[in-house]
Amino acid sequence: MSVQETIQAKLEEAFLPLHLAIVNESHRHAMKAQDSHFHITVVSNAFAGQSLVARHRTVNKVLAEELAGPVHAITLNTFTPEEWAARGGVVDASPKCRGG
Repeated sequence: MSVQETIQAKLEEAFLPLHLAIVNESHRHAMKAQDSHFHITVVSNAFAGQSLVARHRTVNKVLAEELAGPVHAITLNTFTPEEWAARGGVVDASPKCRGG
């Protein structure tokens, strides 16, 4: 199973997302690793009542093994279904690479 497939399986199990998008952005970065940078969008009822920091901590905990190993960085977008609908299903682009 690829790193991206592992991330997808873990997030699907943990959050039962209504929408999940995982984009491998490793090609945009200077690192040699193929599966090192991901842009992840998770839309789930599990985020209701949680602050942005709490949501990100929860995702980071689920992906702790990947973040300690092959994954160098993730860009996270975490929304409730209502927040996702209010945004029209659009997320901001990842920040530009700072050399890693």
